[in-house]
Amino acid sequence: MGRTLGGAGMILGTAGHVDHGKTALVRALTGVDTDRLPDEKRRGITIDLGFAPLRLEGAPAVSIVDVPGHEAFVRNMLAGATGIDLALLVIAADEGVMPQTREHLLILTLLGVSSGVVALTKADLVDEEWLALVRDDVAALVPGTPFDGAPVIATSATTGAGLDALRAAIAAAVRARPERNATDLFRMPVDRVFTVRGTGTVVTGTIWSGTLARDATVRLLPADRTARVRGLQSHGNAVATAGPGTRAAVALAGLEVADVERGAVLVTGPAWRASTRWMTEVALDPAADMSLGPRTAVRVHLGTADVGARVVAADGPLEPGGRSVARVVLEEPAVARAGDRFVLRAPSPMRTIGGGVVLDPLPAHRRSRPGAGSRTPDERLRAMAREAGRAGLAPDDVPVRLGVSPDDAGGVIDAAGLLRVGARLVDDSVLDAAVAEAAGLLAAYHVEHPLEPGMPVQELRARIGGSPDVIEAALARAATEGRIQIENAGAATAGWEPALSPEQIGVGERMLAALRAAGREPPSVEALAAAHSAHAFSILKFLERSGRVVQVEIDRFYDAEALAGMVATLRKGMADGRAYPPQEIRDMIGVSRKYLIPFLEYCDRTGVTERRADGRVLAGAVRATSRQVIA
Repeated sequence: MGRTLGGAGMILGTAGHVDHGKTALVRALTGVDTDRLPDEKRRGITIDLGFAPLRLEGAPAVSIVDVPGHEAFVRNMLAGATGIDLALLVIAADEGVMPQTREHLLILTLLGVSSGVVALTKADLVDEEWLALVRDDVAALVPGTPFDGAPVIATSATTGAGLDALRAAIAAAVRARPERNATDLFRMPVDRVFTVRGTGTVVTGTIWSGTLARDATVRLLPADRTARVRGLQSHGNAVATAGPGTRAAVALAGLEVADVERGAVLVTGPAWRASTRWMTEVALDPAADMSLGPRTAVRVHLGTADVGARVVAADGPLEPGGRSVARVVLEEPAVARAGDRFVLRAPSPMRTIGGGVVLDPLPAHRRSRPGAGSRTPDERLRAMAREAGRAGLAPDDVPVRLGVSPDDAGGVIDAAGLLRVGARLVDDSVLDAAVAEAAGLLAAYHVEHPLEPGMPVQELRARIGGSPDVIEAALARAATEGRIQIENAGAATAGWEPALSPEQIGVGERMLAALRAAGREPPSVEALAAAHSAHAFSILKFLERSGRVVQVEIDRFYDAEALAGMVATLRKGMADGRAYPPQEIRDMIGVSRKYLIPFLEYCDRTGVTERRADGRVLAGAVRATSRQVIA
């Protein structure tokens, strides 16, 4: 039985130039050599991410993510740096501030890392005077960064000097950080995937939010594959649950190694979705050597994902030092949540040029700008609801689209004043607009179809458009307000009554006379229209509603009395329980086959007869015979 990880943990990420001693310092602090790859051992540099637990007195559990410092592996550094709680900036005392020191510091600033500690490594290789100069360089470097005011500790992984002071500084920084919410939505970006004999596919990552339990069902995005958690480990220890801010290795049943790659995200619940379009706020570094236009190719780094993209700023091309609301259009689907921070890098030569924060990872439309001028969650939610229009918002999407916890989502929805319409959230103004459109559509329909009692409700729903729940709510409000009436699957303006004009009354009477004269073989609608009026069909439908004619087939109406006489003749001529072939019925009724078959189909529809393989029987006779047999 695995132990349970109590509460949330913290993630400490290293940062710094290549060969400044990050891995050696992590080994001195934890006893773990995070360089695991043969090539790392051979070359003596960190190439990929390494991980180690750091145990501190009186502080939550800390996991260290050791990142590569070489400029060729900044993308790997980004995969580890995104999602850390605090950073350990490593600067070699014998070299001081170097290019990757500055780039890593820019990345940490863009990612919103708000606290950290500076470690001056290899202090045993320099004298105090040189060390003082390096401290001055650091003091000049850190203003406006996460390390502004951070402790600067001189250390030596070789002699152990300063390690206790460094542990104490890290512990103080950890204690000052608020713990992550263990009840939030679960999300873990995947940074490694491999196979373990007897276990199967294993993925590792840093749990950004929420808690994962053994035997839970998870989804792998963006592929949207489902799997079961077969086992959980944290730093080699089997656990029953793993919370936010911890490193986790997750054994998955139902997935092959080929199904997973770095950049995927492990989640639970239906709210998470991958998308290719985000609404964001983007900032370009003042030192960037380029502007950012809608056709400029960039790489977007969020979590462990590295995706090609274009950035379309709201106010035109973004210049160095500029900031703007922008659409980020991705080449491949990626998973994001409102509030997530990302980094932008130019592809050739690869360099960090800026970054941003996600405002809405699932905007409603291609050119959405929800919340561009809004700041509070309820204001942003109202903007999203207005933009979603009659499609409405799913309440389950709110935590992801706003970046709030599920526990807080209900309060934000209430504060936004949105209506809960079935399974959707709708702004009241959207419902009012739908009511107005329904009334307008019906008014126009009555002009075009003055003899119709109303528009079919299904047609009205389709023409309004939107979520079925929202459409029904709009129609219900329109009826309650007395603007429309709905009867017998038809909708009309309240108080609408179709009526024939004097000219149409005359046409109707002439057509009635023609139908009576024709008796059991009436003319078609086409013939009546040619003889009397192009509006013959509408007038006949009006007369049918008053019971004076009956539509037997699409293009033929009968005088109601003539049709009743035909039915009476049929009932009188057919014996109970006997099946009559069409030929006998034709002779009985006295009509040609052209009129007989539509008449018999009408009798079947209205329950006068029932069709059998050998002919037709009286419907009532069949039921009576069945009752006698049962009795």
